[in-house]
Amino acid sequence: MARRTSCAVLPLLLLVACTGTPRGVEAVRDFDLDRYLGRWYEIARLDHSFERGLVDVTADYSVREAGGLRVVNRGFDPQAGEWRAVEGRARSLGDPSVGELAVSFFGPFYGGYNVIDLDRERYAWALVAGPTRSFLWILAREPDPAPEVVQALIDRAALLDFPVDELIRVPHGVAPEPED
Repeated sequence: MARRTSCAVLPLLLLVACTGTPRGVEAVRDFDLDRYLGRWYEIARLDHSFERGLVDVTADYSVREAGGLRVVNRGFDPQAGEWRAVEGRARSLGDPSVGELAVSFFGPFYGGYNVIDLDRERYAWALVAGPTRSFLWILAREPDPAPEVVQALIDRAALLDFPVDELIRVPHGVAPEPED
């Protein structure tokens, strides 16, 4: 019986572990989720198979009628010549005034989404980490933020031991207009 219990608990522990922040990294405080809603342009990211090769990547956050957030990530795949989009859901983890969210694109499996730096005045840019240092995104409200802003975010991520030399800059304005 003890073996069955520990096997049943292990997946739950793994799911919880996937929603944390990397060691030594903290999510921003005084976070205002309502101000975070809307469109964000992906300026740079660490490479992952689910985004590999995509350009003109955006993320749109809105309130779901059933509660929580609706998340739509979209990008253009130049090799396939098509737009790709995935819809997910998100929710605050604990205190909503802390920039820690859990995001799911695949059923009951949630991953950590941690806003670790943010333009608190205008919510014009954000530095976002996943549960480990292999997930990092630089987001902005416009597709071409000032280079000094991007560099400051890269420098901040470097101080937190993220592999910034592996960041991929995401081109914008290169894909055809979506047909929606």
